[in-house]
Amino acid sequence: MAAGEMNADLRKEREGASFITHQLTNFIYGGEEKVRRRHYIESLAFNDPAYSHDEDPNFLSRDELYSSGLKRCVTMIRRFKELGLAKEDFETYGQALLAAAPGFAFHWIAFTPTILQQATDEQKEKWLKPAQELSIVGAYAQTEMGHGTFIRGLETTATYDPATQEFVINSPTLTSTKWWPGGLGKTANHATVMAQLYTQGKCYGPHNFLVQLRSLEDHQPCPGVTLGDIGPKFGGNVNDNGFASFDHVRIPRENMLMKFARVEPDGSYIQPASSKLAYSNMVYLRGGFVVQSGNVLAMATTIAIRYSCVRRQSEMKPGEPEPQILDYQTQQYKLFPQLAAAYAFWFAGQSLTQQYLSITGSIEKGDISRLAELHALSAGLKSYTTAVTSSGIDTCRMACGGHGYSHASGLPGLFVGGTALCTAEGENTVMMLQTARYLVKCFVQSQAGKTLPGTVAYLSAVQPSPVASTKDMSTLDTLVAAFQHRAARMVGHAAKQMQREMQNGKAREDAWNSCSVLLIKAAEAHCHFFVVRNFVDTVRTSDVDESVRAVLTSLCQLYALHGITEHAGDFLQDGYVTGRDIDAVNSRLCTMLSRVRPDAVALVDAFDFRDNVLRSVLGRYDGRVYEHLYEWAKKSPLNKSEVHESYYKYLQPFLKSNRAKL
Repeated sequence: MAAGEMNADLRKEREGASFITHQLTNFIYGGEEKVRRRHYIESLAFNDPAYSHDEDPNFLSRDELYSSGLKRCVTMIRRFKELGLAKEDFETYGQALLAAAPGFAFHWIAFTPTILQQATDEQKEKWLKPAQELSIVGAYAQTEMGHGTFIRGLETTATYDPATQEFVINSPTLTSTKWWPGGLGKTANHATVMAQLYTQGKCYGPHNFLVQLRSLEDHQPCPGVTLGDIGPKFGGNVNDNGFASFDHVRIPRENMLMKFARVEPDGSYIQPASSKLAYSNMVYLRGGFVVQSGNVLAMATTIAIRYSCVRRQSEMKPGEPEPQILDYQTQQYKLFPQLAAAYAFWFAGQSLTQQYLSITGSIEKGDISRLAELHALSAGLKSYTTAVTSSGIDTCRMACGGHGYSHASGLPGLFVGGTALCTAEGENTVMMLQTARYLVKCFVQSQAGKTLPGTVAYLSAVQPSPVASTKDMSTLDTLVAAFQHRAARMVGHAAKQMQREMQNGKAREDAWNSCSVLLIKAAEAHCHFFVVRNFVDTVRTSDVDESVRAVLTSLCQLYALHGITEHAGDFLQDGYVTGRDIDAVNSRLCTMLSRVRPDAVALVDAFDFRDNVLRSVLGRYDGRVYEHLYEWAKKSPLNKSEVHESYYKYLQPFLKSNRAKL
């Protein structure tokens, strides 16, 4: 293959697609102008000599990773300001340059939004601009060594002293040490600290306080504050996830974020209009995780599908050339459901974000009527999408064989990042149980004849009894109806089982624990239904070329059909679908694998990940895998010398002594 030439197999795949790739790209990113702007911003980053000498992070030590990452991040922010780019371009510019931003990621996704959403206008005047201009760097200090998802169990205290009009922030136990917040170890000089509020001898539960951690002059920890890095992790070691403990650290009364609740100078506590107002920040964070899940899974499928078209292996027919491994149905069955899920999660994340943005104005005016619904949906979707994404990335890795295990593939990095999402900002089991709690409440209300809000309205409308008839499992309407029935049946079954447990004498808490497996399965079914229905609605209502709609329809069908095969027992349990229906689903699924096959490369190309962003030898756009894999390996520090120094220290004398005995 000549230098710069595209792999012939990939070229053929692209030429044979049934739709124009950039039309789907424009749809995914919200229009041609947005895609053009995105490419322009990325080109500014890719072509900037300020980043041309950066080393491959795969070959750096932990200390070097943090240092080089911080240098790159600071350079990025300076260059962004010098270029005079708009705020909405920052995410694109940053993603083009960084696999991770040491210390800064949670400054943008948690610290600054917390100030924006929970601070008063006066507090914003004081802190928001410094945060946005990065004259201070913040962490979001909620999780503790002994408590994570269970926020009410946090042990850090903030006790109000009316004599000085200060809060005393204290870590009374070892387990109250803040543990895990990104940037807390070495980078952040401020944090929003979640602590139990005590005033006038009473505890009012967790509230957020803005605390300075380090001197703005020499970065030394402030008096009473102990800080550090928690050490190497499964992944993300460019980031300084840290610990912090507080020894009676005093902060002004005004450092309590008081948009919704406040403490008066005399210590009187003014409660918020609703305790649910604090949910808005969690909805925002968890919605971001859904978007990120779609993005990360899209990257993994891009790598695996491109590589599966470049890689040729074995014989399908004796005497014929080795086929592309994507021509094997087993490879399609591994990868195409992950591709379909990536699109499904991408659209679900967009939908959740739009719903959140649509209610923020209402929340500002005191209308929180949809907040509980969105809180439950965001918690469940965060759990559902991150779990599927983690598993899906590993499926993609294994589908790439031994090369997928190499960091050169980019897949190990994606996997450890995707897996981290399963426990970050709420462990998935607990998140799903939060959704289940809301679903049970809504089911009980539906039984009483009350009207339910949009995403749970189906709990009232669905037919409760099975309909034993053969169905056309190829239509989107039939598939949506099947997922709706499954979700409604499982929610109803879990709720009724819990009622029976209580009727048999169990306390509500014990009944809940006894039914928790059923409740989680019900919540998962609810989230699965939402994703399927949203995918169908997106395909049907979007303004796209009919060739694009056709391929998205195939992908949507594949996603739903695969979901039924993976959970066949749920659909069969009450006779809503029959064994013959499941046979039809399996047959139809195989048909859809063949239908998606000619468009697989074009579908991942539509995600529009540049090689600089994908950071994968296997997933290169030009398909020149093997020569670049060889060049990548030669960069290993172990290859700097022909004979490693440890040979002279250990191996040479060892071998010599053994030979002397012969």
